[in-house]
Amino acid sequence: MSPTTVESTACAPGHVTFLGAGPGDPGLLTLRAVEALTRADVLIAEPEVLDVVRTHARANVTVLEADAPGRTAAADEASTAVVVPALRDWANLVMEAARGGKRVVRAVTGDPGLDTYAGGEMLACASQGIDFEVVPGVAAAVGVPAYAGVPLRDAQGADVRFIDARTASERCWTEVGASDGTVVVSTTLDSVAAAAGELVAAGRKPDTPLSVTVAGTTTRQKTWTATLGTIAQTLKQAKVLPSPEGNRPVIAVVGERSAAAQRDQLSWFESKPLFGWKVLVPRTKEQAASLSDQLRSYGAVPHEVPTIAVEPPRTPQQMERAVKGLVTGRYEWIAFTSVNAVKAVREKFEEYGLDARAFAGIKVAAVGEQTANALIAFGVKPDLVPSGEQSAAGLLEDWPPYDPVFDPIDRVFLPRADIATETLVAGLIELGWEVDDVTAYRTVRASPPPADTREAIKGGGFDAVLFTSSSTVRNLVGIAGKPHNVTVIACIGPATAKTAEEHGLRVDVMAPEPSVHKLAAALADFGARRRDAAVEAGDPVTRPSERRPGARRRRAAP
Repeated sequence: MSPTTVESTACAPGHVTFLGAGPGDPGLLTLRAVEALTRADVLIAEPEVLDVVRTHARANVTVLEADAPGRTAAADEASTAVVVPALRDWANLVMEAARGGKRVVRAVTGDPGLDTYAGGEMLACASQGIDFEVVPGVAAAVGVPAYAGVPLRDAQGADVRFIDARTASERCWTEVGASDGTVVVSTTLDSVAAAAGELVAAGRKPDTPLSVTVAGTTTRQKTWTATLGTIAQTLKQAKVLPSPEGNRPVIAVVGERSAAAQRDQLSWFESKPLFGWKVLVPRTKEQAASLSDQLRSYGAVPHEVPTIAVEPPRTPQQMERAVKGLVTGRYEWIAFTSVNAVKAVREKFEEYGLDARAFAGIKVAAVGEQTANALIAFGVKPDLVPSGEQSAAGLLEDWPPYDPVFDPIDRVFLPRADIATETLVAGLIELGWEVDDVTAYRTVRASPPPADTREAIKGGGFDAVLFTSSSTVRNLVGIAGKPHNVTVIACIGPATAKTAEEHGLRVDVMAPEPSVHKLAAALADFGARRRDAAVEAGDPVTRPSERRPGARRRRAAP
């Protein structure tokens, strides 16, 4: 196999899926698109949507790009990246892969039906007898206005016209200019004013409302409202133009529905409380999955940085004896105080060929929701989860005292970290239980993050950081340095806040109760108050990292 071709053999032609990847938001991929991606042997994607579609492809998929001379597709260790010559067009690339008997996905931005080249590629496949299908996607001309809070139609049912300013003829401008309907213009940032001029010259009034959106449906989205006559000045005053990035694609909507007053009420996406905030989450991707999803729902861009690494105990014999004791009926209860403890026990079970059935007859306790979810994924439904505070203290509040009449066994198995506190052990003993306090895993400081992440932490590149324990404070400062003073510091509770303050950090947000999801919600409330204050004062809404370095910050309202 040469480095510039996909291996071809004398076999039946493959299959091509022309797939619309939408305008940028990964959540806009259809279920059918995800299904096609999971079955693809070869992925041919435009650079703008490669990250969007690649997440759903198989680990060993071959990825091809053809956007620049000698460009190599960005690939992880499990997939194959192929250098594509600049002179090879998309159609030849698609057909060569398909002729090798491969299942090919050709992903385009937006919808294949509106793509400049996809139709020609389909005709090329048809002429060669290559089977293909089309999976529609959300077109940018429709999806971006929806995310910008600009409806294209209303009860009056005005016409909607779509125009690509880069290829529009004089006749096209004349027809659109003579219409009083909504006009959706696909253009570039530095060509918006010229497109507005074309519409005015064709008959549209200069005071016709206009909205311009760049990076639509992504957390980099930005929308400006003006009129056809004032848009050039608006972009200049906003210091958007002139710019070396003036060739960035934009969607402009012309018509009364894009008026500023209406968009202020309908701008649901850009008005999310943490829109565009880059939030540092000092946890592994596995630990932070649900937390990161919650932050994304608030419009944030989570960035996970593990501060601890989990390793097996130095002396595993104690853990081995305890797991065997589960099987032989030594324990009445087993109490899990972390997801890592569940993982440690599960790995030991798998080592012995056991599964969740080994918990039969044993009561199971979980310290909180995330730990309970990890047990459920293992096939075990907890008997006890704190009804109040999700902590060792909360677990003790609901833990029943030992009763020799109803409890045939008086012993509890407690698998936990080597640095765990003694709160739970002492409390259980006080309730009359015997406790086998077993080190199931060790926590050690993680390796430092990449240099650019460390620089962003110290230089104010992050808008906020969530500290979920005192150890995350100490470890993050130890491996990456102290967050910049413009970064919003959010802590899960008083003990964590105290540790942050001891390290010279000012705490802006504290969760009302010790829960990572309550912490994220508290940060969102902080962001909403900050946004409302800026709007009320008539100031532009900015992210903390956009403030002038050293600028004084107001403390969060209690």
